[in-house]
Amino acid sequence: MQIRKSIILACLLFLGFQLMAQDAYTTDILIHREAYKNDFLKNERSPLHSEKELANIHFFAPDESYRVKAKFTRTPDAKAFDLATYSGITKPYIQYGWLNFSLNGQTHKLAIYQSLNLRVMPQYRDYLFLPFKDITNGESTYGGGRYLDFKVTDIQNGELIIDFNKAYNPWCAYADGYNCPIPPKENHLPIPVKAGEQNYGGENH
Repeated sequence: MQIRKSIILACLLFLGFQLMAQDAYTTDILIHREAYKNDFLKNERSPLHSEKELANIHFFAPDESYRVKAKFTRTPDAKAFDLATYSGITKPYIQYGWLNFSLNGQTHKLAIYQSLNLRVMPQYRDYLFLPFKDITNGESTYGGGRYLDFKVTDIQNGELIIDFNKAYNPWCAYADGYNCPIPPKENHLPIPVKAGEQNYGGENH
């Protein structure tokens, strides 16, 4: 009987630690999202300018299963290319590497890029860009795809954590007149990514 009680207590403690970890993760994501929304009000070029407009930004509930560890492979011989945008112009980018990971029981690969324009600016020289599309686009998420941002220093021991809960919409989702990069075909995921930012609920400007 004593052994059984000990096993039950151990299981309860384990579940308690799991719940605390989940709560801590959820809190971190909610804090990240509040900072993300507040940044709109700080940027004079922002398409959103009021708390009323920010209230129309919606997200999937935080889901830690969409936080995955990816194996990073550098592409040192990659050539610069012109990345198309939804406004019709192009921007110079270079592929920085490949990310291989598992999600929803399947293996996937995404390319991560570096902007040649930003690379010459000291404050952005280690900035990395991950645009992607998935099956939710045009339904529960913006049809033009979503983005994730990283720094070169986020790559540790050949690995990078991809947290799709931090996926965000390009400014083109809220208004016209922005040069939003189009996710290349190599970054079209054949699965629904039900994490991160959803469709904007307000009127486009």
